[in-house]
Amino acid sequence: MDYSAPLIPGVLLRRYKRFLADVRLDDGREVVAHCPNTGSMRAVNVPGCRVWLAPSDDPRRKLAWTWELIELPRPGGGVALASVHTGRTNRIVEEALAAGGIEELAGAGAVRREARVAGPPPARLDFRLGDGDGAATYVEVKQVTLREADGHGYFPDAVSARGRKHLETLAELAAAGHRAVLLFCVAHEDIAGVSPADHLDPAYAATLRRVAARGVEVLARGCRFARDAGRPRAVALGEALPVDLERRLA
Repeated sequence: MDYSAPLIPGVLLRRYKRFLADVRLDDGREVVAHCPNTGSMRAVNVPGCRVWLAPSDDPRRKLAWTWELIELPRPGGGVALASVHTGRTNRIVEEALAAGGIEELAGAGAVRREARVAGPPPARLDFRLGDGDGAATYVEVKQVTLREADGHGYFPDAVSARGRKHLETLAELAAAGHRAVLLFCVAHEDIAGVSPADHLDPAYAATLRRVAARGVEVLARGCRFARDAGRPRAVALGEALPVDLERRLA
């Protein structure tokens, strides 16, 4: 996925009211950017870090800037990019699905976004793969950016009742003969594996283990960030990462 316009660097001052962030651009201006992330942003909301904003000249927008990325210090030096824009995740995955870039899902059929699932209660999952009305592959995508002190990635970064409902829907689909997949899209360069976050949402972690035992497949993929002269210009789904359902933060 290419960013539609060159990203502009700055320094994060603060995130507030969930959807707003104050940023000081490199030219000295202080701007208010849209923060497209409803989560806690634990570990990626770090004032003082370098961030990258997408500009917009659309007169219909209330804010001319969107917070896309943050650079986080690496323990051994240097920085790692992480995406804070959860709305980009499905597009990244959709591009990979269309290109056959996810080997486990290659050949599963046509890709449909926003798949409605009959209830009760009715639900909506991110993708349905399949060419007919029979058995299909359903995929729910979750963005992972939480890197804890042990260097491992965890999901979710806060209590997620909605996330548990998605897991239950996937389990019901698997029981009905469909293929049901939870795909972790790891949008953080320094995360090399994913586990459920028992320390933040033990109910989600327990549900994930239970549905995995009932036939829900759990996959994880990293992200590759392309840069031009140090400026991020694109992001794509990367290599498969291990998922350890039993690991817990010490």
